Amino acid sequence: MPSAGKAVIGLSLFLASFSGLAPLRAQPVNADAQRVLRIIEKIEKEGSPGPGAASRKEVVSETELNAYIAYRIASEKEEIMKELRLKLLPENRVEGKIFIDLSGRRIPVFLKPQMDVYFAGTLETEGSKVRVRIESLFLGEQRIQPALLDLIIRAISKVEKTEPVSIEDWYDLPYGIRKMETRAEELVVSY
Repeated sequence: MPSAGKAVIGLSLFLASFSGLAPLRAQPVNADAQRVLRIIEKIEKEGSPGPGAASRKEVVSETELNAYIAYRIASEKEEIMKELRLKLLPENRVEGKIFIDLSGRRIPVFLKPQMDVYFAGTLETEGSKVRVRIESLFLGEQRIQPALLDLIIRAISKVEKTEPVSIEDWYDLPYGIRKMETRAEELVVSY
C-alpha cells in the first residue's frame, strides 16, 4: 500500500498507474478499468524491446484511466486518498482533483479532516523517470504554494510514521515503459 505521503499527493497512482501490481479481484472491475488491466498485462508480457528498437504505443482514454485509478483506490483500501480524478490535456498538461479523508486521525490543527486538493501541471519524462511538475495547487478554494503541500505531507507522514515524499519527486517508470505523454483526454504510453 502506498505511504501516507504518496497517498496525500495522489499523483503516485497516476505516475505508477501501469505498475505491475497483480490485480486485486476482490473489487468489481468495470469495462474501462479492465481494459487498462489488459494493457498492463500486455506490456508485461511483451517486455521492453531493447535499446534501438522501435517503441510500441498504447493509448488509454481519460475515462479508462480514471476508472482504473478508482479501482486501485478501492482494491488497495486506501485509507487517506479516497478519490483521484484526472483531466488529460494536450501537450502533457494534467489537471486533477484529490479527495483526502483524515477523519479519526491525529492531525495538525491547521488541517481539516476532509479536504479537496486541486492541481494543474505538466507531465515530464526524463530517462527512466516521470513526474508531474505542479504549476498551480489549491486546497479547497484557497490557492497554496507547493511547498505548503510538502509541509502537510511531512506532518501527516510523521503522524502515520511513514517516510515523507515531495511533490517534486521523480518516480521510476514501470517495467517496460519508456515514456508517458498526454493528449486531449488520452494518455499515450510508449514501451
